[in-house]
Parts: sequence; structure tokens; C-alpha cells
Amino acid sequence: MRRYVSFRDFDWVLLTFVLLICLIGVAQIYSATLHTKFAGAHIKQLYWIIGGLALMFLISLVNYEALLDRIHWLYGFAIISLALVLTPRIGQMYLGARRWIKLPLGVHFQPSEWVKLILILVLAKYFSELRQRGASLGDLLKAGLIGGIPTLMVLVQPDLGTALTYTPIVIMALFLGGIQARHAIALLLIGGILAVPAFRHLKPYQRDRLTSFLHPDADSLGRGYQGEQSKIAVGAGSIWGKGFTKGSQTQNSFLPIPQTDFIFAALGEEQGFVGAMGLLLLYFVVLMRLLHNAQTAPDRAGTLIVMGVIAVLSFHILVNVGMAVGFMPVTGIPLPLMSYGGSSLLFTFLALGIVMNIRMRRFVN
Repeated sequence: MRRYVSFRDFDWVLLTFVLLICLIGVAQIYSATLHTKFAGAHIKQLYWIIGGLALMFLISLVNYEALLDRIHWLYGFAIISLALVLTPRIGQMYLGARRWIKLPLGVHFQPSEWVKLILILVLAKYFSELRQRGASLGDLLKAGLIGGIPTLMVLVQPDLGTALTYTPIVIMALFLGGIQARHAIALLLIGGILAVPAFRHLKPYQRDRLTSFLHPDADSLGRGYQGEQSKIAVGAGSIWGKGFTKGSQTQNSFLPIPQTDFIFAALGEEQGFVGAMGLLLLYFVVLMRLLHNAQTAPDRAGTLIVMGVIAVLSFHILVNVGMAVGFMPVTGIPLPLMSYGGSSLLFTFLALGIVMNIRMRRFVN
């Protein structure tokens, strides 16, 4: 076996499909912001993509085992960064939430996004080192604490959407870590019992988001407005769509924030059912390539990391697309590689860089 890594082992097929999705996203951002104050956002998105690619190649050269050895420091830094967001002098308030830290050159950094990657790594490290075949109740409690601390801190911001994205990471880690059936049933029961009081402690607008999709017609100009306009846009696209930059809902600003949360609805209106299914097919190929990399990972930790990436990306796609067609509540979860925004895009490329890192070391002793 070879004792070195080479970019010949890079998953160029995966990268090709990732870049295809990114380019579709740039084009759709251009169309969605063409006649708005956000015009030109697609250029910024290109810069973020270039920066993300650079980070992906860079992180692929750093042995992921070295990252796992230092994950306790990274986890501590992640908790500190989330704490800094909550401080008035450092955390930036926008639309009623304190989620960003302002960096030089006018860049806004959202720590809760990169915490996803830290959470994937720390849980992979934890469960890969368990000696017993199945996870004990104590192991589950420790894993819940690891995931619960950042989740609660993000909920305080408040950012319900991002906090929800931590859930599939923990669930995937528990499943692959060997959770016993009786423990899984107990957790489901406890979760069901706690769901009611947790729902009552949400802010009013958060409760409205989670419930308005069930009865959008009850307040189509208020709580259900976003969901209704999104469904109208998707339906208006029909089979072939209205054409690039010709979507009436998108171009006339009926569809809210079409460059971020509802970019799939904007695509559906302009490219139709065929275009939307084409994009979902690209996502399917990306997820299958990731699954292949998980199967060929050199160790258990590598498999857990890649499966964690699959879990969070799948959750993002499922919720965002479901939100656009009215099957999911509006939670502000972006569509990976498509939605405008640097923090989400950089997280995705960093996660893919870790996957490439693992793939390039599958033949190393």
C-alpha cells in the first residue's frame, strides 16, 4: 500500500457535480436579485465559491486524524465563539436575531454554521473510541450533552433553523455509534414528552413558522405569506418553466428572499419541473458519491465523519425543498451550495474538504 497522499485520489467526480450545483446557484441568484437592491450578489457568491474551493483543497491536505486529536480544543473554541455572538458589543443584531460576528472588510461570520463541522468531528471522535460494541446509556448522555450545549446556545440567539440542523448530526452519530433499541425508544418518548413544553417556550414568530404551513390559507397575507408565495411560484413554473429571469413571482418581488431561503422556488418557477428535478438529481449524485466515500473510509472515525456530512446535507436539502413546496415549515434553512451566503457555503466546502481528506488517505497505512 502507498504511504503518501495524492490529488489523484481526490474525488474529482464529486467536485464536478458540486461545482455544477454552485454554478446553477450563481445563475439563479443573478436572476433573483436582478431588479432588487441585492443586484450583484451573484458576484459575491462567486468570490465565496472561490474561497470555499481554496479552503477545501487546504483542509484536504491536513490529516483528519490530527484534527481529531485536537478536537477538544476546537470544540472549546466553538463554544466560546457562540458565547461571543450573544454579547452585545461583538454579536451583530439583524432581523431580531444576534447570529453574526463582524470581521474586517465588512465580512459577517456566522459561528453556528462552522459549529456543525466541529460537532461532526467531535462525535465521530467520541464514538470511534468506544471499546464496547454498543453505546451505553452513559455514552448516550455524554453525546447528548456534547450536542445539546451548542444547540441551546444557538436557540438563545435565536436561530431555530440552524439549531435544528444539529439534530441529524447527533442522530446519525447515535445510530452508527450503536444505540440500543430500548434506548432509542426511550429517547423518542422523552423527546415527544418534552416537545410540548419546548414548543411553548419558543418565540411567537417561531411558533407561527412551525404551524402556519399546516393552515396557510388561514392567514395568507401574514403568517402564511411566504409559504403561499413559494407554492405559487413553484406551481407557476409548470413543466418547463417561464424561462431564465422571466419568473413573475420572483422578478416582481412577490417571492420573499428568493436568493436565500426560497431559491428552489425561484428555480422551479423559471426552470419548471424539469429544471427542479434536474437539480435534485445532481444532489442525489453528490450524496451517493459521499456514501461511497464513507464505505471506503480507512477507519471508523472516517466513516462517522462522512456519514455526519451526509446527514446534515440531506437534512438541509429535505427541509429547504419541503419548505418551498409547502411540506415543511419555514425555518430559514438554506439550500446547500445554492443559497446566497458565505457562512453556509464555506461550511459545505470545509465539510467536503474533510471528506476529500479521508478519501485521499484510504490507501495509507
